[in-house]
Amino acid sequence: MKSTNYILGCGGYLPKKVLINKNLPKKLDTSDEWIMSRTGIKQRHIASQKQLTSDLALKAAKEAIINSKIKISDIDLIIVATSTPDNTFPSTATRVQAKLGLKKGFAFDVQAACTGFIYSLSIADNYLKNKQAKNALVIGAEIFSRILDWDDRSTCVLFGDGAGAVVLGKKTKKNNKSGLISTELYSDGRYYDLLFVDGGVARNQKSGYLRMNGKEVYKHAVTKLVKVIKTNLKKNKIKVDDIDWIIPHQANKRIMEMIAKKLHIPSKKILMTIENHANTSSASIPLTLNFAISNKIIKRGQLVLLEAIGGGLTWGCSLLKF
Repeated sequence: MKSTNYILGCGGYLPKKVLINKNLPKKLDTSDEWIMSRTGIKQRHIASQKQLTSDLALKAAKEAIINSKIKISDIDLIIVATSTPDNTFPSTATRVQAKLGLKKGFAFDVQAACTGFIYSLSIADNYLKNKQAKNALVIGAEIFSRILDWDDRSTCVLFGDGAGAVVLGKKTKKNNKSGLISTELYSDGRYYDLLFVDGGVARNQKSGYLRMNGKEVYKHAVTKLVKVIKTNLKKNKIKVDDIDWIIPHQANKRIMEMIAKKLHIPSKKILMTIENHANTSSASIPLTLNFAISNKIIKRGQLVLLEAIGGGLTWGCSLLKF
C-alpha cells in the first residue's frame, strides 16, 4: 500500500441548462418512468452553443486549484481526458493551460472514453513519481450532447455534459496517511464496435454520432470490472470490507448495482450521481468525487475505489486513501 502522491483538491462544473426526462423530444417515444427504471437517470446538463470542452474544463480546474490551496503557477502538468475535444489538434489541455495563464510545464489529452480519467490519474501519478512534474491538474471534461443522435432513444437519453478535476501533488508529513495506492488498466480493441462514434477525421471527415450495443456493454462491464477490482484488491492485500466508498463510472444504475452485488458490497457504499448528471463519460468519476468531498461524505483517511469501463473497450480501477 505504498503511495507517494495524493489528491490535494477537487473541482467540478455542470452547465446551467438542465434537460429533464419529460422534456426530451417527443419523437423519442419514451417517458420519465421508462428512463428512470432502466438507467436511474432523471436529468442531464447540456452545454450552451457558445461553450467548448475547454471552457467546462477550465471552470472545474479553477475550483480544484482553489480547493487545493496552491497557486495556479504551481501547476506544471495538465492532462485532460476527453472524447469531445475543442479541436482535432491542438489538445484541449493546451487550451486550458493558456486560459489559466500558464507558460510552463506540459499539457496533453488522453482518449480512453469513459475510462479516461482513471487512465489520466495513473499517468499523472507516474510523472510525479519520476519527478517530471510537481503538481498535476487532471481533468475529465465532455460535451457528449454534440455527438448524440437525438433520434436514437437507446443512446441520447443516457448522456450529459460536464467536467471534473483534481490536483495531484506530493505527500507531506501532514497527509502521510493519504495517497494514490494502485491502479490497474486494461483495454481490448476487439470490442471497439460495441461502443464507438461513427465519425472521424481519417474515416469520413465528420464528428459522427455515438453508437452502442447496450446489452453487450452491460455484460462486459459487469464481468471485467468485477475482475479488475478483485485483482487490484488482492495485489494490495486489501479486503472488500476495508473499502469505505466506491465511485463507479456513472454509466447505468443497473451496472453499478450488479457489480456491488457480485462483490457483496453494501449499496450504501456506492456513490451515485447519475440521477442528476446522467453519464458524463470521463467527467463522471471526478464529478462524483467532487460531489462527495464537497458534501463531506468522503473524509480524509478513508479508502476509496474508482472504477470505469468505456469504448475501446477500455477499463480500469484505482485505489486511493483520501
